[in-house]
Amino acid sequence: MSVGITGIGSYVPENVMTNDDLAKIVDTNHEWIVSRTGIEERRIADKDQPTSDLATKASLKALEDASIAPEDLDLIIVATATPDYIFPSTAAMVQKDIGATKAAAFDISVGCSGFVYGLVTGANFISSGMYKKVLVIGAETLSKIVDWEDRNTCVLFGDGAGACILEPCDESFGILSSELGSDGVKGDVLIVPGGGSKNPATEETVKNKLHAIRMDGKEVFKFAVRVMEQSSMRVLESAGLSKEELDFMISHQANSRIIDAAMKKLGLSKDKTHVNLTKYGNTSAASVPVALDEAVKSELIKKGDNLLLIAFGAGLSWASVVLKWNKEVRNV
Repeated sequence: MSVGITGIGSYVPENVMTNDDLAKIVDTNHEWIVSRTGIEERRIADKDQPTSDLATKASLKALEDASIAPEDLDLIIVATATPDYIFPSTAAMVQKDIGATKAAAFDISVGCSGFVYGLVTGANFISSGMYKKVLVIGAETLSKIVDWEDRNTCVLFGDGAGACILEPCDESFGILSSELGSDGVKGDVLIVPGGGSKNPATEETVKNKLHAIRMDGKEVFKFAVRVMEQSSMRVLESAGLSKEELDFMISHQANSRIIDAAMKKLGLSKDKTHVNLTKYGNTSAASVPVALDEAVKSELIKKGDNLLLIAFGAGLSWASVVLKWNKEVRNV
C-alpha cells in the first residue's frame, strides 16, 4: 500500500532571540555564530509553554490542511527529546488537546532524527493495514535543556514544531524507500547525561548541569556529513532513482556548513533545498517538518517531485526517506 503526506503544518514561538541578544548573556558575537553555524536568530518558547503546546498548534494546522477531523485519527506519534513528562507521553497530551479520541499515541526519542523515524514508523502501520490515518509530529523546546553559559551549544538551538498527516495514496506516489540507522558506540557524543535512571535528578546533578545538552561538535559534524552522503545514495538506489532524478532535498537544519557539504557531495545545486536555520536555529526533531512545511507552502515542491528527507541526531542516529510528492499545493 502506497503511503503519502496529505497534510502538513508547523508552528514556532513568537519570542525571537537574536545573536546580539545571546551576546549579552554569554561570551559570543553575531559574526562568530554566523561564520560557524549560519544561525542569526532562533525562537524561544515561554517558560510555561510545554512541548505539547507547540505540537498541538502544528497538528491543528496539519489536520486542516488534510481536511480531516481529529476524531478520524488512528495514531499519533510525537518525536521529541524534550517531552512534557517522563510519562505520560507527549503524544497523549496532544491527543487530549486536539480531541483525537480514537487514536493510539506514543513518543519516540531519536533526537534530531526523530521526525523521519516517525514517518517511517507511521507509514509501516498504514502499509500493514492496521491504520489509515496517522499524525506524525516533531516538536521541541530545547531552550529548556540548554546550558546558557556554554557558548558552544546555547547558540545552536531553538524551539518549534512540525506535523504531517499520513494516509494511503495513489500507487507510484508517496514513500518509495527509507533507511533508519544508529551507532550507539558514539552515543555520548551528543547527550543529556542527567534525568534518566543512570543519573537520576539530585542536587548534585543539577549543580553539575547534567540536565543540559552536551555535544562534541567536531565529532557530530564528521558523522553528519558522512552519513548524509552515504544514506542518501543508498535510499535513492533503493527507490530506483539516480541523484540526477532528485528534485528536492529537505535536510535536518543543524549547521549551514553541514548542509553545504552534503549538497556538494551529492552534486545538488542550492535551489534544490530549503534552509531556514538562519531564523530558527537547530530545532532538533522539528527541523525537517518545519522546513518541509515552508518549502511546500512556498511552492518549492510540487506534485510528482522526487523528494529526499534526511536527518541525523542523538544515538548517534540517522534516517532518510525518498518519496514522490503526492499532494497538490493548498495554502492554509
